[in-house]
Amino acid sequence: MIHALFIINRSGGLIYSKNFTQQVAQLSSNEALIFAGTFHGIHALASRISPAPKRDSVKDTGIQSIDTKNFRMHCYQTPTGIKFIAVTDLLQAKLSGALNKAYILYCDYALKNPFYNLEMPIRSEMFDTKLQQLVQAH
Repeated sequence: MIHALFIINRSGGLIYSKNFTQQVAQLSSNEALIFAGTFHGIHALASRISPAPKRDSVKDTGIQSIDTKNFRMHCYQTPTGIKFIAVTDLLQAKLSGALNKAYILYCDYALKNPFYNLEMPIRSEMFDTKLQQLVQAH
């Protein structure tokens, strides 16, 4: 089950945050911004210190998941550097397919919107609706 989703832009700014269940505490705006910046920095450092050979693709670098005692965070980084982070229960093993679908929704309902400015928060009811349907399917 996906409890929450965060989208972080290339420079580490939070552009989307949504809780889908009541099981995850609602972060204040300030806490969500701190989370986004911290995760962005840790992801960048993990990419740099990785002993794996460097590739041209950014998909295989950085943090892909973080496990805790009670939940798991999954990260999908797009070729353009946008990070989709999902908070799930521990039973959710791999989520890259669903996060890739969320990226496609982002492209279709945010990037193709002529009123959307890059690097700004996503404000689209259609994106919210389609994302809710995607989360319910997983």
